[in-house]
Amino acid sequence: MILSVLDQSPISKGDSAETALMNSLSLAKYTEKLGYYRYWVAEHHNTNGLAGSSPEILVGRIASVTTSIRVGSGGVLLPQYSPLKVAENFKVLQALFPHRIDLGVGRSPGGGKKTRAALTDGYDKPLSSFSRQVKEVQQFLLGEIPKDHPYYGVAAKPKTEYNPEMWILGLTERGAKHAAVNGTGFTFGHFINPDNAVESITTYKDKFKPSKSLAAPKVNACVFVICASTDEQAEELALSQDKWLLQVEKGLDTTVPSITEVKSSPFTEKEREKIKNNRKRCIIGSPEKVYAQLEELSEAYGTDEFLLITNIFDFEAKKESYRLIAEYANKVKPTKRAGKI
Repeated sequence: MILSVLDQSPISKGDSAETALMNSLSLAKYTEKLGYYRYWVAEHHNTNGLAGSSPEILVGRIASVTTSIRVGSGGVLLPQYSPLKVAENFKVLQALFPHRIDLGVGRSPGGGKKTRAALTDGYDKPLSSFSRQVKEVQQFLLGEIPKDHPYYGVAAKPKTEYNPEMWILGLTERGAKHAAVNGTGFTFGHFINPDNAVESITTYKDKFKPSKSLAAPKVNACVFVICASTDEQAEELALSQDKWLLQVEKGLDTTVPSITEVKSSPFTEKEREKIKNNRKRCIIGSPEKVYAQLEELSEAYGTDEFLLITNIFDFEAKKESYRLIAEYANKVKPTKRAGKI
């Protein structure tokens, strides 16, 4: 099983954005030593609880303090940006860190109407242009803007021998089709909504068209995971993520609360029902339980790579979660293959 990381650079209540970003650097170095394969960072705007608003900058910084782990975006919110500029940002990263950079892109608007307007500088950019933008990013990366294209003659620089791996993040068959027709990898966001997973991944594989960058379908999935020595300890740690998800969905404070804070204000019956539903997005438990459930997802999704995301209050407990999973996976299925845990 290939284990990777998705990091939203969450800010624990009482901490600062500076602390959260330093924690991202620390976690990247730590998980690299544990044998994790990729380390992706997210893009969020106008939220007080997630420090990662510029994945391009964070990718470069993380790659500079690591040596072997692949580093990428999960993902750049392409509808708000110029395909040329996205391609150039990642060409620079690829030139600086050859063979280690992933370019993951998503179709999300990046926030509410006002936030999106600020990101596009007021320019009306329809989300329906996403697939066209993906194709243009690829054309700029490869230096293949066609002669009948209005941007013919414009080249993405610097010229690099290799290009970053390109992935599309999605939750539905529509997202899967975008990845399939453009010949990119497909990341399914189980941690956001697992309901359409099998249908989406099946659609991607069935409709996949090989590209110059990718000859065969390539799938991974991102899952909320919290691991501790026992199921009981993991459930205790999960309280902060449970509360955090409720706050995010209500549009409230998005900093991650402490377990003490959560326990001081018991969940209502309605909140407990919502938490029960949210737990479908998560795997929580001992190393044995977590690994077994990842294997079940691997079987169902037809992929052996998972990006693990852990948004809990205690950073040391977060590191321990990643350590326990990696060490158990090594014990169960040891392998010498690079990137395999």
